[in-house]
Amino acid sequence: MNSVEKRAIFGVGGIFALRMIGLFMIVPVFSVYGNDYAHATPFLIGLAVGVYGLGQAIFQIPMSLAADKFPRKPVIMLGLILFAVGGMIAANATDIYEVIIGRALAGSGAVSAVLMALLADVTREEMRTKAMATMGLTIASSIMLAFAFGPLLVGSLGISGLFWLTAGFAVLAMILLLVVPSPMRVLKHNLDSKSIGQQLSDVLKIGDLNRLHIGIFALHLTMTAIFVILPHQLSEVMGLSVRQQGMVYLPLLFIGFAIALPFIIIAEKKRKMRPVFLAAIGLMTGSLVILALGSHWGVGIIFGLLLYFMGFNLLEATIPSWISKRAPVANKATAMGLNSSSQFFGAFVGGAMGGLLLNQPNLLAWGILAIIMAAALLLIIPIADPPYLSSTTVTIPKNIDIQEWSRQMLAIHGVDELVVMAKEQVAYLKLDKTQLTDNARQELSHLAQSPLDI
Repeated sequence: MNSVEKRAIFGVGGIFALRMIGLFMIVPVFSVYGNDYAHATPFLIGLAVGVYGLGQAIFQIPMSLAADKFPRKPVIMLGLILFAVGGMIAANATDIYEVIIGRALAGSGAVSAVLMALLADVTREEMRTKAMATMGLTIASSIMLAFAFGPLLVGSLGISGLFWLTAGFAVLAMILLLVVPSPMRVLKHNLDSKSIGQQLSDVLKIGDLNRLHIGIFALHLTMTAIFVILPHQLSEVMGLSVRQQGMVYLPLLFIGFAIALPFIIIAEKKRKMRPVFLAAIGLMTGSLVILALGSHWGVGIIFGLLLYFMGFNLLEATIPSWISKRAPVANKATAMGLNSSSQFFGAFVGGAMGGLLLNQPNLLAWGILAIIMAAALLLIIPIADPPYLSSTTVTIPKNIDIQEWSRQMLAIHGVDELVVMAKEQVAYLKLDKTQLTDNARQELSHLAQSPLDI
């Protein structure tokens, strides 16, 4: 990776980590501490856990559509401001309705997809797989760490303190955004001429992207529901307080991650994304069956969670990379926005469902979640492997008109996308090598004013 890519991964990864930890720290503790708020009921507690997902689901697509038409970083900054304000409202809440409002506002800062699209802009195709996999692992690890540290911190900070941390993390994320390069995207086809309806239609017609949306929906539905139901079961079956439960999640996180990592590498480097992806969904389905049958015993809960975390890490690491490969060049943020909306709508449904299942028999509660994951697997099975394209890095010649130079580059047959970072004097070309003729290669080298290895 070059210095621009490393800086982008550090900045975007840090923003993701801060947002995810802030959002998810309250998930494993709120079903217990939420009872302290006025007017709290099991359903409203579950709603407070999952409502941020509804905000994300509603606003992810409009923000992503805007980010495909306008510069991405101002859209991200707006989202982080909303995220911070929502955290402050929840931190000062005295009744459950104020918490729900704060969580919903925090969720309306829906910039996950825009962050992914920005990262895709500033990484080459060959490095994008590694970058997106890194983001997937960052998201999965951040969520798991939030599940571990939320119970550990709530005893000393209180639930209000966790919400203040959320707001503080948002401010730190704004500072990190300054580290990320500011690219200028130059496309072969002008997106401004397309209506919002056409943008959405272009993406929704791609069946494999829709299957990935189903996968992320089921993943976050079950995950959020699990952590509404689980704290009470760990207390009843294993006698663990909420603070002690963090010490269950943390080792399971690292063990599950260590086991999943080789399979993530195989999926990316050996181009085995489809079998690994389907196996991960099957593994998660099996883990929920184990929890349905064995949740009366501590060993059943621990083993079921370990298998679930393995599958969770696999899916969170592979889906962003897959989206970046399969999404249309001009509608990258829109495609990622639909995926993120599916992800967070799943979290909203899972939070509300977890509240409804909280007082149901274990077999019924876990069995319903297992059926949902199994249904997702059946719908996703027809998915095909993603395409694998290539890109190259070009040093922008000095003393040229960058706009005219970019236009000439895009006019060459076989060049699909050009991302220019004028400050760094670097441009990334996305290429279909099967369409590049010898004349096209010579013309590219001429415009680059140096031989290109393509």
